[in-house]
Amino acid sequence: MTQLTIRSHSLEIEAKLKALAAERGWSLNQAANYLLHKGANLLDEAPSPGIGSQLDEFIGSWSGEEALAFDQRVAELSRKG
Repeated sequence: MTQLTIRSHSLEIEAKLKALAAERGWSLNQAANYLLHKGANLLDEAPSPGIGSQLDEFIGSWSGEEALAFDQRVAELSRKG
């Protein structure tokens, strides 16, 4: 996938882009991609939210014992740091 850097944009465009991203809960990249696709008549709807539900299978997959061991280890590391 190609990376695109946009330079010399106006502060007004930046403000609108940030407002769209905040309004829809998107990153600036998602908002910019949406507007570019929409402006080119390539997209009628919102872009994919990114990860979305792709990690749902992992939610709650630890046993109570595993979760407790993880929490204890994080607490140990926090005290050492």
